[in-house]
Amino acid sequence: MKKSDNFFEKVYVVARQIPVGRVTSYGAIATYLGAARSARMVGWAMNNSHNKEEEVPAHRVVNKKGLLTGKHHFDGTNLMQQLLENEGIVVVDNQIQNLESIFWNPAEELK
Repeated sequence: MKKSDNFFEKVYVVARQIPVGRVTSYGAIATYLGAARSARMVGWAMNNSHNKEEEVPAHRVVNKKGLLTGKHHFDGTNLMQQLLENEGIVVVDNQIQNLESIFWNPAEELK
């Protein structure tokens, strides 16, 4: 197992705890895992998450501004947005609205 595989698994453990109707950022997960400068690796983990047997709600992980930067990794043009909207999250022009009120910070929530 490569070191990145272990990191990816830790990312998936955190991502699976994001509640329905909430979102977090790549950076928030990286910071929670003690790797604050590894937001891009969290993104790579999300991109790879479709290969996992146990579902990972990768659609709930966005960039720090609430942009759906990972949407091109989902099947279908607007699948990421549709999944979020199905959970009651409002998305306009690929950006989550009211990000502050629905943001889930693992450092605070997983104490």
